[in-house]
Amino acid sequence: MSGTALKGCSGSALAEALLRPRSVALVGVSDDIAKTAARPLRFLRRAGYGGEVYSVNPTRATVQGEPAFASLSALPQRPDHAFILTGTDAAIAALEDCGRLGIPVATILAGGFSEAGDTGIERERRLAEIGRSYGVRVLGPSSIGVVNLHERLVLTANAAFAEPDLPEGGVFVASHSGSLIGAMLSRGKARGVGFAGLVSVGGEVDLSVGEICEATLDDPKIGGYLLFLESMRNADALRRFALAAAERGKPVAAYKLGRSAEAAELAVSHTGALAGEDDVADTFLLDCGIARVESFDGLLEIMPLLNRMPAKPVRQPAVGVVTTTGGGAAMAIDQLAIRGVRVAAPSPDTVRRLAEVGITAGEGRLVDLTLAGTRYDVMKAALGVMQTAPEFDLVLATVGSSARFQPDLAVAPVIDSAREHEKPLAAFIVPEAPEALLRLNAAGIPCFRAPESAADVIAAAFNRRVPRPELATPPLPVPPDAGSGAGRTIDEAEAYRLFARVGIPHAPIAVLTVGEPVPELPFAYPVVAKVLHPDIAHKTDVGGVALNIADADALSAAMAAIRDRVEAARPGVSVREILVQPMTRGVGEVLVGLRRDPQVGPVVMLAAGGVLTEIYRDRALRLAPVDRATALEMIGEVKALQALAGYRGRPAGDLGAVADALVAVSRLALLDDVTVLEAEINPLMVMADGQGAVAVDALVRLPTADADSQAQEDDTENRSGRNR
Repeated sequence: MSGTALKGCSGSALAEALLRPRSVALVGVSDDIAKTAARPLRFLRRAGYGGEVYSVNPTRATVQGEPAFASLSALPQRPDHAFILTGTDAAIAALEDCGRLGIPVATILAGGFSEAGDTGIERERRLAEIGRSYGVRVLGPSSIGVVNLHERLVLTANAAFAEPDLPEGGVFVASHSGSLIGAMLSRGKARGVGFAGLVSVGGEVDLSVGEICEATLDDPKIGGYLLFLESMRNADALRRFALAAAERGKPVAAYKLGRSAEAAELAVSHTGALAGEDDVADTFLLDCGIARVESFDGLLEIMPLLNRMPAKPVRQPAVGVVTTTGGGAAMAIDQLAIRGVRVAAPSPDTVRRLAEVGITAGEGRLVDLTLAGTRYDVMKAALGVMQTAPEFDLVLATVGSSARFQPDLAVAPVIDSAREHEKPLAAFIVPEAPEALLRLNAAGIPCFRAPESAADVIAAAFNRRVPRPELATPPLPVPPDAGSGAGRTIDEAEAYRLFARVGIPHAPIAVLTVGEPVPELPFAYPVVAKVLHPDIAHKTDVGGVALNIADADALSAAMAAIRDRVEAARPGVSVREILVQPMTRGVGEVLVGLRRDPQVGPVVMLAAGGVLTEIYRDRALRLAPVDRATALEMIGEVKALQALAGYRGRPAGDLGAVADALVAVSRLALLDDVTVLEAEINPLMVMADGQGAVAVDALVRLPTADADSQAQEDDTENRSGRNR
């Protein structure tokens, strides 16, 4: 057997070899049916896979009653896909055999790679090297396999696939966790969810969630995607896939593990502290049009609602609730409120229309039909009115005990109403009523067995955004310094010079030397004086700021006092220079920042300004760059900025200028000669409406090389003391 792997195998060729192979080789398959390595052969035969299956075992002539081959090179033809079931070291050797023989795709079950310390990292590096050098695409390591139910390909070692009557459908699952694809299958089957395929991605040494899903986008049998994510590595491929899925109208939902604060602890700026790992992941998923759920049940139950509710901007979406159980509806309302979803009362016009069909709505937010009993005509009439009421974006039918004992009567009006009206209709079934749920699922009606998952799914669907076109351009490569706290900050004067390149206005500055006579300033007193040193990021923390300085003598004294306080607080730091600005007062202040996340790239943030901004955590995040419309959306999300919109007669601030500053800061991510790891204006002083906004403090962190390049520029210009 000879051949050459599909060099850089991708797209349709990748999908064929990975999910629709004409032949597979099971390397290290076991004859002992109690062992994990025996399962793939059993599952393939039980499923009725129609392609060739080759068992490779160097110690046996037969495996599970079928002929076995001593090696891959002994096979009569080159297989499209090799599933390597051996131990760690043998798996590396087997992958090299795949490369030499030209096998396009290899899946590796074994662990013991990056999770096993330095030795494992070196093993993983070797896997990647073999894959690149031969062009063989690698799934894993730690991948429990791939399944394509429409092709009867059950190429997995996951014990859950011993399940009889595997449910076929249109949902494609990609998971970092191998065990979770089995859980998705078994739990999904109980809910009537049908799957097109399930892939355990594992360690992503080569093939990633995004690239695999992207290769399947044009498969007409796949209608939507569910992702189980443990990290945001290979985010560029995930972004590319998500945007392409949105273009095709194929919804994507994700459940992401890991709400770690470790990344935030390494940040220099408030922006970094407020844009931790999970915050950035959430922003990435939302900006890419991926609906993020908080629960595993929510992931399984969300697709019917996404299919009925395309992503579109909805301001303050509202849910209407019709119920035959007051307590059950109250549970759902509580969970919706926790997630910020508003349950609205029927409008007077809707109350009138309900009365015309014999239903008394009452004065609360519920249309409670409990006293009417379980009657098709009553529920059907109520749903018809609610689904045509303009104040509701979605109607939730909460069904009580009748769903268990009278499923025909209880859920038939829900199914019929959903068919007759376009407005999304969902059902929360309060008792354990599997038959009712299966009937709703079969009709494509979003349905839930718990109030938590109902609220989770509804909130995720409402929060889903239409991806922005500018995100189609991938961000610049992220340098090693990003996210590590490494690199170095530049001083505030240099930061202003960098900001000027993207059009960010700042208050005038002068740079003075401590101990020298104070010159005539290019602006009037009173002034503020601040320590100017690249190693002092937060000046107030070390006594490095003096305010309301009235004249030159007071300025000279303030400069000396700043030097003494900072050098006492930071032994080893020598303070030579002080930055001076006029005291600038506006009607409010905000924080605008940029952080380059090591996995997903640059993120821009807007928050309430000041030294307490990390405590309030009142902020909005987006992937950078942003346009003005997106910047205005962010302003609307920060509660503190309502005060700058003229709240209760207060002076209105120039929020348009804030939006312009956000757009400008986000453009720092596009500079091709300087890589900005973190940048922050805190505060951006917001003037009265129509008078703009100016930066009065600045912090920038660059990789060391970029910082050094900045420092090589004419020092005289930086320190001239003239108005900038």
